[in-house]
Amino acid sequence: MRFQRLDLNLLVALDVLLAEKSVSLAADRLCLSQSATSSALGRLRDYFGDELLVVKGRSMVLTARAEELIEPVRAVLDQIRSTIAIAPEFDPATCDRQIRFMASDYSTQVLLAGALAMIEAEAPNMRFEIQPMGDSPIDTLERGQIDLLLTIDYAISSDHPSQVLFEDDYVVVGDANNPAMEGDMTREKYFALGHVTARFGKSRTPAFDDWFVRRQKTQRRIEVVAPTFLSQTSLVVGTKRIATMHRRLASQMVKVLPLTLREVPFDIPPIREAIQWHITNNNDRALRWVVERLAAMAQEDKGDITNVVPIAEAKRDEIAVQFQHNHPNMRGEKG
Repeated sequence: MRFQRLDLNLLVALDVLLAEKSVSLAADRLCLSQSATSSALGRLRDYFGDELLVVKGRSMVLTARAEELIEPVRAVLDQIRSTIAIAPEFDPATCDRQIRFMASDYSTQVLLAGALAMIEAEAPNMRFEIQPMGDSPIDTLERGQIDLLLTIDYAISSDHPSQVLFEDDYVVVGDANNPAMEGDMTREKYFALGHVTARFGKSRTPAFDDWFVRRQKTQRRIEVVAPTFLSQTSLVVGTKRIATMHRRLASQMVKVLPLTLREVPFDIPPIREAIQWHITNNNDRALRWVVERLAAMAQEDKGDITNVVPIAEAKRDEIAVQFQHNHPNMRGEKG
């Protein structure tokens, strides 16, 4: 960058030359060769119309003009470091910023609702927008239409930074008066009953559990397709149908609806909910602060989650590849 014919990169070299009064010592500090440092000194002499450093005996001394430049050059560089090179401290109390999320109703209910309430106390001027999951969430992130994407780790892109927030597994949810919910849920009962499932977007993309169960040898009888995770609970109340749901969400819903929970009668991988942001926002202090608060809330609010059994990373990677292959546009679950 140049300012009135001066390459501003030369100011750093000038500051070191004025301090060391030696081309060789300045070259060491600048991590440059002596010839490159001598060339820089030559250009500085040409710009200022002054020798700046002159040989006197076995050393070099500053000219009067060089002596005059010591403090101004140092002040300019200090100002650049404080205003540009070093980011200002983030103050949540005074931050007036809108943060745009893309998240499912599941993520909103089990994490965002509590986290945003906590954030309000620390950052009262922050504003938030939560967009429903679309067919191509990563594309939406890359187009800059959202700031943060909440989805499962199978869905995140390797092109952008992300952080896993929490794990969750699945349970079977049914009406408390449904005779089929008495005793343990068996595999035979599970596949004999009618099911409520959730699918999303214009493409009616299945949630992860729906996709995974479809890969079983025995298929479920889907009787109702719901538009959201939350609506699944209301759609099983008063019926003989069941739904397979995230444990965190189901544990909240049984407290307000006449529902009961049972364990899924076969192995289904737990999910890991992750948050992702565009790589160009990696140093955005406001976004990183929000991510830290979400992570803190996720760890505090574990609820009744005690049954999550981790799966081997190799197996998880295999599932991720298969899931993304089946959903090339979405690159992830609507969860």
